[in-house]
Amino acid sequence: MKPRTSTPAASPSPLAAHLGFWLRFVSNHVSTRFQQLLEAKGVSVTEWVALRTLWSRSETRHAELIRSLGMTKGAASKVVSRLEEKGLAERQLVGGSAREQSLVLTRAGKALVPQLAALADANDEHFFGHLSPKDRLDLMAAMQALVQQHQLKDIPVA
Repeated sequence: MKPRTSTPAASPSPLAAHLGFWLRFVSNHVSTRFQQLLEAKGVSVTEWVALRTLWSRSETRHAELIRSLGMTKGAASKVVSRLEEKGLAERQLVGGSAREQSLVLTRAGKALVPQLAALADANDEHFFGHLSPKDRLDLMAAMQALVQQHQLKDIPVA
């Protein structure tokens, strides 16, 4: 029997050689800053996504919001409850049935969404403002191509 000779293992590539590392590095910083801006307004990132989703429609069924948030029914219900407690959204019965509810923004919720959207715009400008408009569009197109290629569906809320 021949003695085994060990071959040295290839050296692993450094973290900085991975595109995923840089995506995560930038994403964490962009997300953390945005989270801090929202918290200063008394809103979480998840609540912002829910508010922005509700803003787009005159009314939203609970099931639609659950799909938009990519959360379980219970988790989404907690988000809706927090928005109600803050006076930003309210549940309404559909056809007088307690089984089916729609969600709508209150006047305060409708007033807050543009302010929060301005924070999102300012956060983008903070991190990406140094890029040319073409580079920004190219970066967005590359991210959207990844989403499409991998059929990513869940909106990041955390």
